[in-house]
Amino acid sequence: MERMATAAESFVLAIGTKKGLWLATSRDRQEWSFTGPHFLMAEIPSIGIDTREGRTRILVGVRSPHWGPTVAHSDDLGATWSEPEQGAITFPEDTGAALERVWQIYPDADSRPGVVWAGAEPISVWKSTDGGEHFELNRGLWDHPHRTEWGAGYGGAAAHSIVVQPAGETVHVAMSTGGVYRSLDGGTSWEARNKGISAYFMPDPNPEFGQCVHKIAADAAVEGRLYAQNHHGVYRTDDNADNWNSIAEGLPADFGFVMLTHPRRDGTAWVVPLKADGERIPPEGKLAVHRTDDAGNTWKRLSTGLPEHEYNSVLRDAAAVDTADPTGVYFGTRGGTVYASADEGETFREVASHLPDVLCVRAAVVVGG
Repeated sequence: MERMATAAESFVLAIGTKKGLWLATSRDRQEWSFTGPHFLMAEIPSIGIDTREGRTRILVGVRSPHWGPTVAHSDDLGATWSEPEQGAITFPEDTGAALERVWQIYPDADSRPGVVWAGAEPISVWKSTDGGEHFELNRGLWDHPHRTEWGAGYGGAAAHSIVVQPAGETVHVAMSTGGVYRSLDGGTSWEARNKGISAYFMPDPNPEFGQCVHKIAADAAVEGRLYAQNHHGVYRTDDNADNWNSIAEGLPADFGFVMLTHPRRDGTAWVVPLKADGERIPPEGKLAVHRTDDAGNTWKRLSTGLPEHEYNSVLRDAAAVDTADPTGVYFGTRGGTVYASADEGETFREVASHLPDVLCVRAAVVVGG
């Protein structure tokens, strides 16, 4: 049964591409009305949809070839956009660094209204307390003694995943390359937490840090449980990242970029396997999402509604879930096609095509629209 939005609700889908942003709204997640492109010819590698405090704020990491990178926001579903004149993210002079790209925008929990986190290139984490209008550099991570040894992944030096515990002060960050780092004090201090995650490309395949973790996500119902998609390897931790264990058995490939988790139910996660290192295409050219409902013990292949042959990959942030019941699953390919499922991945339908490379997808249930 399809889930309809209530009279006061609608679904919002945001699609960031290599050459602009598209926004779409729907009442039933079947038919979508689009606006865009917004920020035409600018790269949109990150999006956050903040639905706290009864409003819908869309925050986007914009990387203009002329004006450079910044964070812009809209409170009216893209009708107008705002950004600070001096830029939302600016490195302090003593760092000698300049912003290259905003890789992640993460609105915090309802209990911390106004707090928005960002991950950037060069590898850094930022925090805003005014809804994403201005950000402050997290000096604890920036001044970490490991920082000089972190490197760039194939797509750049990315602090691409930020997971904040809804209650408490625990924050996890994942970067390429560097691995997973954890703070137990809200970001004041950080420790590498990569035990069990392989780095086969390094002289020591099990180092303290240096792993090329592609994405992490938290289990919404089990405290201390997270999932990771690595550069070869899919993992789960049940002890707040002290130890990671492989859950790749049953997947057609252990490479990929996507890691999504259910917004409420324990043990449910989605990945999009790719064949690699060289090819980086769906295995056998057959695109499919794989879902686990038992924390990675088994996986189910989901491809109904997807093309029989597809050779484009899905990037780490080009996939998202909404908070509806049943949960919607969305993803876009580097070939510019976006798919949506209103039944947790059991069936998909194409909702957009012929777009530029899809870099980021976000979805939300919002009031109004």
